[in-house]
Amino acid sequence: MSLHRTSRKYHKWLMLFVGLQFVVWSISGAYMVVMDIHYIHGDSLVTKDIPSINTEQVNYSINELLSEYPEAKHIKLGLLLEQAVYRFSITKQKMMISAQDGQRLADINVAAAIKIAKQHAADENAEVLATTLITKQPPGELSARHLPVWRIDFDDFASSSFYISATNGELVTKRHNFWRIFDWMFVFHVMDYVDGSAENKLLLLVTVLALFGSVFGVVLTYFRLAPTQVNKRIKR
Repeated sequence: MSLHRTSRKYHKWLMLFVGLQFVVWSISGAYMVVMDIHYIHGDSLVTKDIPSINTEQVNYSINELLSEYPEAKHIKLGLLLEQAVYRFSITKQKMMISAQDGQRLADINVAAAIKIAKQHAADENAEVLATTLITKQPPGELSARHLPVWRIDFDDFASSSFYISATNGELVTKRHNFWRIFDWMFVFHVMDYVDGSAENKLLLLVTVLALFGSVFGVVLTYFRLAPTQVNKRIKR
């Protein structure tokens, strides 16, 4: 079989096999490029007008904290609604104590979680659609390291969800429908339908086949253009 016929045969079947994935790559890539990454991350969902800590709210020093909790790590001073608190971790346990008197604070209940979510929400008119306490088997859009968390769903255009730590009241992440679409597009783009990793054998296989298909296409292009070039030389 001639090189021309061999190239035409393999190019046809290879491109038939990988052509659909080319379309998927184009659509998913276009979505990920067109969408603003800061919007996808949900930055516009969160207000930047967060109240600051008043020095009068802090009567319990960090030295006292370290004296009582010598194994404390990742210590942060912040606000829980209007109360100054210390957040830190001991081994894998998250803890929160009052910066006023050092008393350990109770876990966040649903009412407090809603107030915290609304405090962070940029849309002051957003209404809470649903609340869920997640203690195990988190959804794919949430890392298990944040558990337990409250999921606060808002009834807005993007169907946004705020995840509030049930242990220390922090906003651990925010998600919305455009992020969820972006996540699916990324999965289709890298062809990993298990954990979304860009390093997988299926992606490598299709890429190699697409490369071979392209090489055969170049060969066919040469055979199509070569006679034209020959005719031009003859006329000269």
